[in-house]
Amino acid sequence: MARVKKALNARKKHKKILKLAKGFRGARSKLFRPANQAVMKALKNAYIGRKLRKRDFRRLWITRINAAVRQYDLSYSRFMNGLKLCGIDVNRKMLSEMAIHDKEGFKVIVDKAKEKLA
Repeated sequence: MARVKKALNARKKHKKILKLAKGFRGARSKLFRPANQAVMKALKNAYIGRKLRKRDFRRLWITRINAAVRQYDLSYSRFMNGLKLCGIDVNRKMLSEMAIHDKEGFKVIVDKAKEKLA
């Protein structure tokens, strides 16, 4: 069986990792081992961050809706219950946008929810 030298493949692998580590400080961007560790951790954190972003935005939308609904003497949970009873299916992102940009439209939705709750 022929002998296989790994130099070319190792060089490719190292260059790929060092390219991903560009912009890191010190040895983390220059030397393979620290760069490899830093890149693996960065990729792991990026994956986790993509999941956390969804949570953070949902939390923000709920906070905005709650603040907007409180002006009409209603709590967030009662408002959402009222929407469910009305059969209004609007997601939290759109409700949040309406609360900021379309106050009249949002008030109509709030009034319908209040009506169903009463």
